[in-house]
Amino acid sequence: MSYEIRVNGQTARVDVASDTPLLWVLRDELGLKGTKYGCGIAECGACTVLVDGKPTRSCRLQIRRAEGAEIETIESLSPDGTHPLQLAWVAEQVPQCGYCQSGMLMTSAALLRANPSPSDADIDTAVTNICRCGTYPRVRAAIHRAVGEMTPTPTGSDDQGTTGS
Repeated sequence: MSYEIRVNGQTARVDVASDTPLLWVLRDELGLKGTKYGCGIAECGACTVLVDGKPTRSCRLQIRRAEGAEIETIESLSPDGTHPLQLAWVAEQVPQCGYCQSGMLMTSAALLRANPSPSDADIDTAVTNICRCGTYPRVRAAIHRAVGEMTPTPTGSDDQGTTGS
């Protein structure tokens, strides 16, 4: 069957079986290799992408259910790795083996869109991805660091942080 999907702002038409997981469409049909296969049962989160802004485990989402949705993959965060989350990930030395990172980053991006200043408890509730290396404290620190980088400077303030009258 033929399906039309929107991935990272671009429309793509793919000819695959209706029960093909979105993960394999992204990787094999569209060549977007940043989304990883981990467990195949939607438990680990390595395959997390955003579907209509919500973190979704793409290994279990059939292509027929993704048609018409806005899909965002890790490739959409930043073409050159300069998204505040990506920079915070590096600064906090989050990646160890790195396999889970694209899913973690996409889940974190969705969290920050919904909650621009999450608490540790908010992060723990939202980021349910599994990291075999156990860098969860670094993930939390990186999310908090990214919040600081993403918070806009108030208008009307000068370089010393005082506001004008």
